[in-house]
Amino acid sequence: MAEALNSLFKAECIRNPMMRPKGGWASIRDVEIAVAEYVDWYNHRRLHGEIGHIPPAEFEAAHWASHEPVSYVGEQVPIGAGSR
Repeated sequence: MAEALNSLFKAECIRNPMMRPKGGWASIRDVEIAVAEYVDWYNHRRLHGEIGHIPPAEFEAAHWASHEPVSYVGEQVPIGAGSR
């Protein structure tokens, strides 16, 4: 899955002439900004066909809104939890 995402990212963000400034990237900072913009679009505005053509962030928000919150206050933590 990571390879598929990496390939998609390269095709849509790095190699796409519409995403790249004229003459290519001027600096690493330009690439970092483009990556941040792409990740924001990918998570918050991209319409995902497998989840009803809504953005992933909207789908996740609706998922958690439909669940009752769980309170763990007062529960015992098992001895040794978190230790290596």
